[in-house]
Amino acid sequence: MENLGYLAVLLAFLVSSYAIVAALVGKLARKPFLEASAQRAVLTAWALTSAAAFVLLYAILTNDFTSSYVASYSSINQPLIYKLAAWWGGQEGSLLFWSWIAATYAFVSVYTSRKRHASMISYVIAIEMTVVGFFLGIVHFQANPFKVLMAGPQITAISDGNGLNPLLQHPIMAIHPPMLYLGYVGFMVPFAFAIASLITRQPGDRWIHTTRLWTMVTWMFQSIGILLGMRWAYAVLGWGGYWGWDPVENASLLPWITGTAFLHSVMMQEKKGMMKVWNVVLVSATFFLCIFGTMLTRSGLVSSVHAFAQSNIGDYFVWFLTISIAATTYLILSRLEFLKSEARLDAVLSRESSFLFNNVILLASCFAILWGTLFPVISEAVSGEKISVGAPFFNRVNIPIGLLLLLLTGVGPLFAWRKTSAESLRRNFLWPAVSGLVLGGLLFALGVHDLYALVTFMLCLFVGVTIVVEFFRGAKILQRKQQMAFAPAMVELTHRNTRRYGGYLVHLGIVLMFVGFAGAAFNQMGQAEMTVGDALEVGKYQFLMKDLKEDRGATWVASRAYFDVIKDGETIGQMDPEQRVYTTGREPQPTGIPDIRPRLNEDVYLVFAGFTRDGKNPIIQAYINPLVNWVFIGGWLLVLGTLVALVPSKVRRSYPKTRIVGSVAAQRKEAKPVVAQS
Repeated sequence: MENLGYLAVLLAFLVSSYAIVAALVGKLARKPFLEASAQRAVLTAWALTSAAAFVLLYAILTNDFTSSYVASYSSINQPLIYKLAAWWGGQEGSLLFWSWIAATYAFVSVYTSRKRHASMISYVIAIEMTVVGFFLGIVHFQANPFKVLMAGPQITAISDGNGLNPLLQHPIMAIHPPMLYLGYVGFMVPFAFAIASLITRQPGDRWIHTTRLWTMVTWMFQSIGILLGMRWAYAVLGWGGYWGWDPVENASLLPWITGTAFLHSVMMQEKKGMMKVWNVVLVSATFFLCIFGTMLTRSGLVSSVHAFAQSNIGDYFVWFLTISIAATTYLILSRLEFLKSEARLDAVLSRESSFLFNNVILLASCFAILWGTLFPVISEAVSGEKISVGAPFFNRVNIPIGLLLLLLTGVGPLFAWRKTSAESLRRNFLWPAVSGLVLGGLLFALGVHDLYALVTFMLCLFVGVTIVVEFFRGAKILQRKQQMAFAPAMVELTHRNTRRYGGYLVHLGIVLMFVGFAGAAFNQMGQAEMTVGDALEVGKYQFLMKDLKEDRGATWVASRAYFDVIKDGETIGQMDPEQRVYTTGREPQPTGIPDIRPRLNEDVYLVFAGFTRDGKNPIIQAYINPLVNWVFIGGWLLVLGTLVALVPSKVRRSYPKTRIVGSVAAQRKEAKPVVAQS
């Protein structure tokens, strides 16, 4: 079977290379049969990559321990869900998984757009298959998962494998990597369409619609991947938090930030013909940051619990990024005349300005995170001394930036195009502003004196009220016109303009996430060495240790501590964190599995951190995390809002540009929105 896997990867690499040549030669030499052949080569490359993936999965599921990869990342007693996760649990398998998703995206994007974008689809094929071919080349020549165990000249096998890394044996890790990869890899598609549009100097906005749609889809997957990663870190790593500004965490966030900026600024190009250079730069930066993040986890450039083993493939990524960025930069500079804006900003208080400010702030955050992530590497290269950059730096820089973005989340969508009048400002923002100020006064009187937390709560209410009022106003108008109940009017309102009201739901999700972020200012933590009968006090809680027992599973042995949780003198529940040691072929690795008591107001988080040096007494850590669940509630509302925005609107609105020629009356008539029932 391993030979079939080798052959499938090699053939997929060769077919991808052929697709690049056929697409470019067919386009430049005007040979339609070669262009058609390139499209078929995309399908063939996907089929061959799928075959290679099937061979690896078959080896994992059938416990084929002649395979070096299977022996390293799977075992006989490993549950099925973690056998599947073994596909992306190691360096080689994850790169094949990356290649398969890229080939799938290329196949779907080409075959759904080959007629609509016939004039530039060959360039799209060339760009996408360059990416696919690069990763298939890495898989075949540098990180092949089809190597076998050898004893001299003979293929051999072992009785059982090492099994998946214990930290990855959690249900979330069967979902988190695929979602994150669907985000990372998917940004290849909007990048390909944007670059192809530059090459062909595409007029009109049809390619923008395709690019925006693909960006929304991949941005949603990236959001889900980040959320699941945060939940996994919170539930598994046992340090009481969900985001530690780890380099690999940062690498997943960077393309999300630039993708967010693009989704906002692309509306300016659609409606006003503005920010064209911004949009191409943002799409390109998002794709390159995805490749950078992929390199970061695999090159050993940084140390991280999320990273794979150190390898020499980082040099290939550096060359790929260098050549790609240079070519893209040259293309953008050579097309500056084509990318000229068709309008200018008329006023500071306008929707156009809010989008511009939003982009500037997002890019400032992106640069700060990128600089903090790479600074240890740069300092080591320059001075030989590795200077670490921890969470305090990232928090100090990004908290003010985040608050500015939160403010723009509320005011930006309600500003008028071109210029916002004083009356409009008063009508839209008076009561939200009053509500925020009143809440701030109440919280201060109740003892909330942390400045950032106080400002965050005030802004959250301000933005939340503006969004709710927008929904309420629109639904009340529709209710009167259509004579329907309020709830159906809300649904009908959203369906009529899913992009707008889906965006409002996304913004509301961001608000709820910021409520959770603000709660971190009030976290409490305690730690103690304990024996049966001891109590640990943290805040209003007391943790009374009742017992310590040993437990066993098919692949692990655990020590479990049992606690009564007491609050204000009353027992409110029991918790039992454990310290687990996996007994598969991998070297024993103690893993603390926390017990969490989740509530909307606060989580009680108990960790069995290990034993004392003599191995007799457990070390227990207790965390009280206020409002932490609002981060995840807001995150899933953000995903819901994205799904709503992806649904086609019941009423489509187009705004044709006013031509200079013709009568004034004709110009006014043409400038009115054209409403078409779908």
